[in-house]
Amino acid sequence: MKYRKLGNTDLDVSLICLGTMTFGQQNTEAEAFEQLDYAWSQGVNFLDAAEMYPIPVSKERQGLTETYIGNWMRQRNNRDQVIVATKVAGPGEFVSFIRPDMHFDRRNIREAVTGSLKRLQTDYIDLYQLHWPDRTTNFFGKLGYGHAPENDGTPILETLNILKELVDEGLIRYVGLSNETAWGTMKFLNYADQLGLPRVVSVQNPYSLLNRSSEVGLAEVLMREQVSLLPYSPLAFGTLSGKYLHGARPEKGRLTLFPDYTRYLGEQGQKATEAYVDLAKNAGLDPAQMALAFVNSREFVGSNIIGATTMPQLKANVASVELELSAEVLTEIEAIHAQYSNPCP
Repeated sequence: MKYRKLGNTDLDVSLICLGTMTFGQQNTEAEAFEQLDYAWSQGVNFLDAAEMYPIPVSKERQGLTETYIGNWMRQRNNRDQVIVATKVAGPGEFVSFIRPDMHFDRRNIREAVTGSLKRLQTDYIDLYQLHWPDRTTNFFGKLGYGHAPENDGTPILETLNILKELVDEGLIRYVGLSNETAWGTMKFLNYADQLGLPRVVSVQNPYSLLNRSSEVGLAEVLMREQVSLLPYSPLAFGTLSGKYLHGARPEKGRLTLFPDYTRYLGEQGQKATEAYVDLAKNAGLDPAQMALAFVNSREFVGSNIIGATTMPQLKANVASVELELSAEVLTEIEAIHAQYSNPCP
């Protein structure tokens, strides 16, 4: 396994991070333990969860993901060696059952962190992330930003002061963002630098061969400010493996089970996917491993969040850390990207 520093911290995180949003929905606790044991045996020391997981979100299963991780750490007695990241959910009707009137204010964040600590069976969380902005802006693949300052939610400075309280109390170690823009990231950083508040160390955003939009504005912020990108959906919900091409819907595939997740199934996205899959096959590479290796190679990436529902998928994903793409393959990737530029935001 390879390791990188998480932002400007002293934490060495594995280049592969095990995403766990399937734990409690597509994966049973026994299957989750099998995944965790294998990833751990391969040097993966970084786990990513969220209070609202598993996905799809439901009132009946909410929190099971963290519960499974907590049970595993307790049984393996390895909490002090695992770097645990989780997230507090922001406002939205689809998560309104978690708490009434959800925002990044003191009541919500306090209740959220207390619940996560209990489910994870730990006294502290290594990386505590804001799952999406409290304000109205572009996230979850939205385009067409419309300025609506009346919907700004909890002020960023207020949220950051609350997070400082949690850091000071030892409940969390570091602060991260998710589904955040370059503007939002810099706003958090400016407040931190000016007022001695916790500095954001990571941003967890979608990033893959089908969505490289983080390179446009956010990448400069990340590299200049020593903030790590934690890419999620690096395989675009598995589409970059090629298994959904030409209308195929493999049994138990995520997009077969949950057909409403259509972000990566548009015409341009499918054409781009087919081009990347053909490139991989012509180069003698596994398409999924090529897609992950590209993400792994980016300078601004701290750890690549992979997810799997089966052990063969997990093993192949973890093994991507050993793949170094040739200059020729990288050139071909850029040519495909020029033809299909960010088809799936």
